Amino acid sequence: MNSTVDLSFRYLQSDYARALRAHFASRMRLPLDIVVTIVLAVAGIYFWSSPGDHWLGVVCAAVSAALTLVLVAAFLVIPPLVFRSNPKFRDDYSLTFSQEGIHFRTAHIDSKLQWSLYSRTVVDAYSYVLYYGSRDFTVIPKRVFQSAEQQQAFEQLLTQHVPETVRRVK
Repeated sequence: MNSTVDLSFRYLQSDYARALRAHFASRMRLPLDIVVTIVLAVAGIYFWSSPGDHWLGVVCAAVSAALTLVLVAAFLVIPPLVFRSNPKFRDDYSLTFSQEGIHFRTAHIDSKLQWSLYSRTVVDAYSYVLYYGSRDFTVIPKRVFQSAEQQQAFEQLLTQHVPETVRRVK
């Protein structure tokens, strides 16, 4: 199998938005967050009508509303805003992945990276999110692979060189 994978692409807003959502989902405990938000809303409604515990109802409802806003912002508002505000996403990308490392080229960057830069990968239905640091990542959209064989060669390189891979089914 060819151990060099050449990819050329331009990011779409949906590429980055999906990857950022996958990032947030990998960092948050989304089912627990949703359950806590609902329980707080129900408790808020219950205690709101109780004269002695009205203040507790207000607090529960306010915390539930704040959690809802955080979740909506993280998954719906922030991803497209980040994409539109960053000019690097308007560049054409050319990446070459090989056993030796990654050659990363755009109009503004020509860099050779070592695989050791990346510490983990989150894989979902649409992309590979390669992490360097705890919050910084490179997105490789699955749509940019020219064949299943090319994608398989890329996955083999990831398996060999990136210590941790988390697969998210969506």
